[in-house]
Amino acid sequence: MTTAPPRVLTIAGSDSGGGAGIQADLRTFFACGVHGCVALTAVTVQNSLGVTGIAEIPAETVAAQVVSVAEDIGLHAAKTGMLASARIIEAVTPALDRVGIGRNGTTPFVVDPVSASMHGDQLLADSALDALRGLLFPRATLVTPNLDEVRLITGIAVKDREDQRLAAKALHELGPEWVLVKGGHMWDDPECLDLLYDGREFIELPGPRYDTKHTHGSGDTLASSISSALAHGATVPEAVRFGKDFIVKSVAAAYPLGSGDGPVSPFWRLDR
Repeated sequence: MTTAPPRVLTIAGSDSGGGAGIQADLRTFFACGVHGCVALTAVTVQNSLGVTGIAEIPAETVAAQVVSVAEDIGLHAAKTGMLASARIIEAVTPALDRVGIGRNGTTPFVVDPVSASMHGDQLLADSALDALRGLLFPRATLVTPNLDEVRLITGIAVKDREDQRLAAKALHELGPEWVLVKGGHMWDDPECLDLLYDGREFIELPGPRYDTKHTHGSGDTLASSISSALAHGATVPEAVRFGKDFIVKSVAAAYPLGSGDGPVSPFWRLDR
């Protein structure tokens, strides 16, 4: 009988256009050799041009999905994406503790604090941002904000690498074990530097910057590939290095879709 692969849970919303959200997570999980489980938080009406509607899943249903999957199937890692509201975050938090996800348990927990669109628009209400800071960050093995999310969460507008370090310190003070401040939106930096920080040491992760608008789902794909590596037993620095390489290759393989921004693609790994 074939042995089951590692299992990773994504707690996130659905993208009807298939470019981001749980669709991007599941594509990445498959490419990374893990079995993907889902706790759906919201259904979005969106395509390559943007989001035109959101319907939240009841908070108690989101939490019940987490418990149901973890207690029966078992998990080797978990991640978040769009959590939609403070109600959902407040309901999910005790569910995480109940099944041992996060720093209070044994299952690594990656928080991708999806709170800003790729154009910098705020996606979460202030109450949900407060819940992210106060409830999820202290439980996170790793948080992975982009620079617009850094601004919303900490108030720091990152313009250069020194700001990036200040932001990493401010985020770490909110309680996560590790912080990854992504540099993709620091447009003047040709190295597209991501900065990993554990409260003591900074690890710089440079990479190429591609001239493309097709980066939809890049944050989801990075967090999912990191979560997959953690599920396979990698340390956080090893998992983040794997994720950085994975997203660089996924951006290089991005394809146009519809009339707007196409998605990054993990299909390069299947071809390999």
